[in-house]
Amino acid sequence: MSGSGDKSGTSPKGGKDDMNKNDKNDRAAALIRELLAELGEDPKREGLLSTPRRVSEALRYFTQGYGVNVDEIVAEAIFEEKQEEMVLLKDIDFYSLCEHHLVPFFGKCHIAYIPDNRIIGLSKLARVVDVFARRLQVQERMTREIAQAIDHHLKPHGVAVVIEAQHLCMMMRGVEKQNSLATTSTMLGEFKENAATRMEFLSLLGGLRKAY
Repeated sequence: MSGSGDKSGTSPKGGKDDMNKNDKNDRAAALIRELLAELGEDPKREGLLSTPRRVSEALRYFTQGYGVNVDEIVAEAIFEEKQEEMVLLKDIDFYSLCEHHLVPFFGKCHIAYIPDNRIIGLSKLARVVDVFARRLQVQERMTREIAQAIDHHLKPHGVAVVIEAQHLCMMMRGVEKQNSLATTSTMLGEFKENAATRMEFLSLLGGLRKAY
């Protein structure tokens, strides 16, 4: 009985000590613990004991795109195919972090390309979006990076990328506009040089055409 009582009595205290030790070994978690104190919170209260570790893990997940090589994603997904008509993949969901305030922006990405007898697995287009979304970003740069990556690896006649997103940095702070929607685009090759090709793409996106 005595041994059992001692074990149950020391476990909660040991758990807290272990949590603090783990936070110290994780530099990001230690900094988040300091930040909580700077914000006027008590990092030692029960509800926040695991928060530094959880936030550290979450941030590493949200920014995992830094450790992913686009070359490895598309390397085995490009196929020779006699196809030179437009390929369009719409409504690719994404979540990213604004590099200015470290709050989320999220929405949909639309990608089109005109193959030069080389196509890519559709799921890989979504993976390319995730690679660049899972970094600290601004929407304008993310749009351009996705288009340039596809252009570099496929060498198509043209690439078009349109992103629609809501930004919590505008919704939760600052102007606090809840219904704003930011739209950005990058057009390369035929999509930039040929108005008819560009309008075909935009018409396929439906309501977005009016914005252009």
